[in-house]
Amino acid sequence: MKIIIIGGTGHIGSYLVPRLAMAGHELVCVSREERQPYVQHPIWQSVKQVKIDRDKAEAQGDFGTQIKALKGDVVIDLICFKPESAEMLVEALLGEVKHFLHCGTIWVHGHSELVPTTESQERKPFDEYGINKAKIESYLLSIGRQKGFPVTILHPGHITGPGWLPINPAGNLNPSVFINLAEGKEISLPNLGMETLHHVHADDVAQAFMKAIEHWQNSIGESFHIVSEQAWSLRGYANEMAKWFGREAKLHFLPWEEWEKTVSQRDAELTWDHIAHSPNASIAKAKKQFNYQPRYSCLQAVQESIQYYFTKEAIKIHSAE
Repeated sequence: MKIIIIGGTGHIGSYLVPRLAMAGHELVCVSREERQPYVQHPIWQSVKQVKIDRDKAEAQGDFGTQIKALKGDVVIDLICFKPESAEMLVEALLGEVKHFLHCGTIWVHGHSELVPTTESQERKPFDEYGINKAKIESYLLSIGRQKGFPVTILHPGHITGPGWLPINPAGNLNPSVFINLAEGKEISLPNLGMETLHHVHADDVAQAFMKAIEHWQNSIGESFHIVSEQAWSLRGYANEMAKWFGREAKLHFLPWEEWEKTVSQRDAELTWDHIAHSPNASIAKAKKQFNYQPRYSCLQAVQESIQYYFTKEAIKIHSAE
């Protein structure tokens, strides 16, 4: 099949494009061509690259028609963040594609209430990103029911892998948390460290997109969580990473009002966003309907990312292994 991937050089696309190409599909990668894929692979040479600046094309009103002109059997949209962007694309592709896949987010659920959270639970997003993604999901599923648009929506958790930093045990992106754990130093966590995070390796997300295409009869018209097998608490995350470094975690806990004063404003904002959501998502539906089987646990996904980062920054890892 001819598959169009919008945003194909990003986190997910870096793994998805080679997977699809090696499976024999004809690929067109649409991007701004401002960066290289995170993971290099010789098969990228066989992938057609098309340069489109989505923001500019949408402002001109022709992004959807440009994607339509590429004549794909399948379109995968990895970088849609606004309802109007989804509407422009769908209006152009109605009746033109066999399968349309959208990358959503587990943020559509808002605060975790009943856990593990299932796809059928009510959407209660509270931040702009989650609200917009929930609106996109609602629109896509509605247009699927009303007009037969063949849509599948995949909701990843905290995507990680070599080339970018994972959300750390304090719920933000400050690498010093990992460095302190590696050096056996104390780290502070908010509250009792019992809030949760749910990571997923980018290659497992890529796997899910492939399987959703292969099992289109069971995926069209549906939304699925794509995360690792289990979520973990901040406390558990810190303990597991310290153990990997050959250390025992030295953890200090502070009430939120005190803890947020110990970090930068940006770190505090990111941590609050993550602990307020405290995601813990079920993957039972994806397992049942298209045999999604994550290769990486949360720990394995983060370890691979941090090993890459420490090597790149010449930070020595004292691994228990």
